[in-house]
Amino acid sequence: MRQKNNIEALANNHFKMRMFMLWKLPLALIARLRVDNMTLEKASVSLPYNYLNKNPFRSIYFAALSMAAELSTGILAMAHLGKNTVPVSMLVLGLKAEFVKKAKTRIIFTCLQGELMEKTIAQSIAENEGRTCEVFTEGIDANGEVVARFWFTWTFKPKKNDV
Repeated sequence: MRQKNNIEALANNHFKMRMFMLWKLPLALIARLRVDNMTLEKASVSLPYNYLNKNPFRSIYFAALSMAAELSTGILAMAHLGKNTVPVSMLVLGLKAEFVKKAKTRIIFTCLQGELMEKTIAQSIAENEGRTCEVFTEGIDANGEVVARFWFTWTFKPKKNDV
């Protein structure tokens, strides 16, 4: 059985993840985002429908949906970056979204592209150049219906060693 890395272990411990959010992602904590499941291949992040993230149209505000979608991809990137000894910066370069229906229940975003991120990061390190990859995540409601689809373009670049 393989050993979990630090980010994977953090993500799968709800208390530690809440403390991380308080420290690094306070808006995610306020919106009550939760990492439901995370491996190096996939991550699922859920967002409840509640007073703090609703819009006047009785659904979840698109920005809250975007935040949950981004975390489902970003936590995978962080996990793969944590495996390397070379420091690599990461940044969202682009975003496309498609909103299919109103989000009126808990929404779960799942990204299944950890392997693509791992390969892109490894290529960036091997070539000592910035690389990008586009990853997909999909939000499903409590009825199993697609609510939103997001495509995030992440950029990875080895940090310069200024000595």
